[in-house]
Amino acid sequence: MAAGAQQPSIVPTELEQQIFGRLLDVVHHGGLGTQLRVAGGWVRDKLLGKNSTDIDIALDDLTGKEFCEKITDYYEKVISHELKTPCVIPCKPGQSKHLETAKIILSDISDITIDFVNLRSEKYAENSRIPTAEYGMPEEDAFRRDLTINSLFYNINTNLVEDLTRRGLEDLKKGLIVTPLPAKVTFLDDPLRVLRAIRFAARFSFTLAENLKEAASDEKVKLNLRSKISRERIGQEVDHMMSGKYPVDAMCHIRDLGLFYIVFAFPEKTVPPVLDKHDWLCVSHIEAAWNLAQSIGCSVFRGGSGSMSQDEQRRLCMYSALFTPVRNMVYTKKKEEVVRYIIGNSLKLNGSDAEAIVQIHAASDKFADLIIFLESNGNLETVKENPNDPISKG
Repeated sequence: MAAGAQQPSIVPTELEQQIFGRLLDVVHHGGLGTQLRVAGGWVRDKLLGKNSTDIDIALDDLTGKEFCEKITDYYEKVISHELKTPCVIPCKPGQSKHLETAKIILSDISDITIDFVNLRSEKYAENSRIPTAEYGMPEEDAFRRDLTINSLFYNINTNLVEDLTRRGLEDLKKGLIVTPLPAKVTFLDDPLRVLRAIRFAARFSFTLAENLKEAASDEKVKLNLRSKISRERIGQEVDHMMSGKYPVDAMCHIRDLGLFYIVFAFPEKTVPPVLDKHDWLCVSHIEAAWNLAQSIGCSVFRGGSGSMSQDEQRRLCMYSALFTPVRNMVYTKKKEEVVRYIIGNSLKLNGSDAEAIVQIHAASDKFADLIIFLESNGNLETVKENPNDPISKG
């Protein structure tokens, strides 16, 4: 932010004020000097004028587990209210998950899960790729985060927005996806950040910085994405993209950065064989399906009692369109559809998703045959949706 520019402010909702006030009560009751900072997505979304329940608290002198113990102790002694035991998710440095996270719900106030982590600084031992996470200063932590737009803090103690990379606010205003450190350093720290950058670029219609795109296409970064990151984590990121407002933009980024065959890993032997052009074919099909759905309108996906929601129908439709060019491809080991392998093994999504997509492909082939038959007999007429039809209004 330029010198002299007015620092933006955040006004928490009444519920958020209750939550933050309770956390400060814990600090004061325990005689702690802890600074509580809301980090990342909540701050970003608030500054974009969006609501968020994604409350992640960064602590400067305690671990998340230690602070959650302070919370439960305060509730027992002061409020006489028993909270559920905090959930602690351990760090897994070998999988590029460097922080232990503790989760708790202040059940007397809300059902929102609050995450707690300590600010971090990392040091690498000689000849080791796995860093040792230590307590860090707020600025060190901000620079270790994935993107500048996610490096902003809201200090609960002072009620101030903190832009410690000194470019988070500017990049948020410009709509630019940038890493706080050199992009290759950030991506080698956690290669999943490549997919997170793509997801946020698509979600907000932001632009990927050129140096970020170069780093994302780097062979070492791609190798680490393939070998260091669990398929579950990759699948979660992809599913967020496909469930979002702009799945086509995300898939285009994945293709253009040369990541398609890493993200959507194919089995070794397939019939027919995988071609270099399959990434372009797949993305062109999801783009065509998306454009068709947009031209028809939201009524193409009909939710209702006892059926899938419109969002779930749209999600499965997008997956089905993406994999249409490989719908008849099988892998020799099990003689099953490659689509099942990609959904179940490469993305680790539910088997019911794979089954639904395979069924959609089978049905679409039958409809295609029907259209060809009707065209050959001159019986095909274009049916336009009547906007006054009650069914059309859905």
